[in-house]
Amino acid sequence: MSTPEEIYQKLDVAAKAVKAQLASSPELITPRVMIICGSGLGGIASILKGTTVEVPYETIPGFRQSTVQGHAGKLVFGLIGENKVPVMCMVGRLHFYEGYELSDTTFPVRLAHVLGVSVVVVTNAAGGVNAEYKPGDLMIINDHINFPGCAGYHPLRGANLDMFGPRFQPLSDAYDLELRQIFFHQAKKVLKVERAIHEGVYTFLAGPTFESRAEVRMLRVLGADAVGMSTVPEVIIARHCGMRVLAMSLITNAGVADPPASALDENPTPLDAGMANHLEVLDEADRAAKDVQLIFEATINQL
Repeated sequence: MSTPEEIYQKLDVAAKAVKAQLASSPELITPRVMIICGSGLGGIASILKGTTVEVPYETIPGFRQSTVQGHAGKLVFGLIGENKVPVMCMVGRLHFYEGYELSDTTFPVRLAHVLGVSVVVVTNAAGGVNAEYKPGDLMIINDHINFPGCAGYHPLRGANLDMFGPRFQPLSDAYDLELRQIFFHQAKKVLKVERAIHEGVYTFLAGPTFESRAEVRMLRVLGADAVGMSTVPEVIIARHCGMRVLAMSLITNAGVADPPASALDENPTPLDAGMANHLEVLDEADRAAKDVQLIFEATINQL
């Protein structure tokens, strides 16, 4: 495990490499907002206005490579909205299940802080655990359950990086109330087609398998509304750095919780009924993309 001094040095080198690629666009060198694009939501980068600069992950020292379909693997810098808010868009996140350490998957968030970011907007594709949620719904996250963290796989495990935040980071205020209010207000203004927007609890599981029926039933009992394989480590690190957080889940599939009909029935429910798959996730994300882009453009323009 790297020492704090080694991590600070690694971040310094990475920041200099990124700034070098932004040298010809000084208005982009100090981004105010970081957007992390979830599976199939990389199109959020299309709302950037004017000159944009793409920085492939492989050109940034210390950056890992995204290996998942639907994750391009690049930072895109640009401006959003009439207020020309400078933004750093992470098109393709890094996951624990890819074999990376949590310090690797959250390295981009710390880098964003070093570059000047004060607000992190996190998106993901998630399974609906709440029985009322349907594919295509949006959920603003107001709290989370961190299963890997409860088991010891926590992004703040190890020596504390005092330069960023405290040893014992509170999380009761992880999801910024004012940012959530702005999101809901802007959604009402810009959406032309009604789309359900909930507010609820996101549960982080390590993946890469989708949840079993028993796991979905367990999560419902625990109070989870949606489940996925990302987001929480990034949110924790963002808060440790003192950045404000807005996080949204696109519900791409409904969690299968009920057992199949008894084998004694003439027409038992097949086991694969409602079963999740990654292509379904990408397809649902594509259908919702325009609405998501409209809301985030309007929301970030206020920041």
